[in-house]
Amino acid sequence: MRERQSQQPGYGRSYRGAALLTAGMVLVVDVLTKRWIEASLAPGAVVPVTPFFNLVLTFNRGAAFSLFADASGWQREFFIGIAVAASLLILYLLHRHRGEFLFCLALGLILGGALGNLWDRITLGHVVDFLDFHLAGYHWPAFNVADAAITCGALTLLWDAFRGSRRHR
Repeated sequence: MRERQSQQPGYGRSYRGAALLTAGMVLVVDVLTKRWIEASLAPGAVVPVTPFFNLVLTFNRGAAFSLFADASGWQREFFIGIAVAASLLILYLLHRHRGEFLFCLALGLILGGALGNLWDRITLGHVVDFLDFHLAGYHWPAFNVADAAITCGALTLLWDAFRGSRRHR
């Protein structure tokens, strides 16, 4: 019976703590870098770092790529609601799938990023973006550590899904 339980999802080694630690680290790094940039740059300032990367200070009231940034104000509460719902879903998924390392790591990255941007929306009313990559005059929309963590987490989820989890082999 004990051997059978250890092979079922939810039993055995738990990576939930590692996922929560990852989320906490992403949140701390995200908040600290945003506050550092806010203290160092004026809004709209551009500091070239390499031929393809600048530090900038922009404020995003919308979603990814400034989607809905020019809306009449409803978007703040809407995006706060989405971030809270996503965070609760991630915590539920971490409870259900705590034995799957890559899946938990991905969720930790996404959770940390969601909480970082949620913190900005609640405390500032917008998200601080400051990483500006460009090539041949074309700029990728500015983003932050939270956005990078969410993207890396989503890509890790996709990779985990395509490679298949151990429980399905």
